[in-house]
Amino acid sequence: MADPLGFISGSQPIRPPSLQGGASAASGVGGTGGASFKDALIDNIKRVDELQQQANRSMEDIATGKRDDLEGVILATQQADSAFRMLQAVRNRVMEAYDELKQTRV
Repeated sequence: MADPLGFISGSQPIRPPSLQGGASAASGVGGTGGASFKDALIDNIKRVDELQQQANRSMEDIATGKRDDLEGVILATQQADSAFRMLQAVRNRVMEAYDELKQTRV
C-alpha cells in the first residue's frame, strides 16, 4: 500500500496551521514533545505480535506436554485476541479518517 500522507516513510509530520511558525512544540501535536503516531503504532504492532507469539508458544507447549496449566494458555490466547481486536479497531478508524480525507474537496 502506498503511503500518500508520509506517515510511514519518515517524512516530516503534517502540522496544523496553528503550530506552523513559532508555536511551541511542547503541545504534543506534531511536535517533538512525545512519540509520533507512527512510533506509537509500530510499538503497538510489535506488542500485539509478541502476545500472539506467546499464545502460540503456550498452545504448542500444552499440546506437547511441556505445560499443564490450561488456564494460563486460555489467558494468553484471550490477551492476544483482545490486543489484536484493539489494533484492528484502530486500523479501521484510521482507514475511516483517511477515506473521509480523500473525499474532502480542496
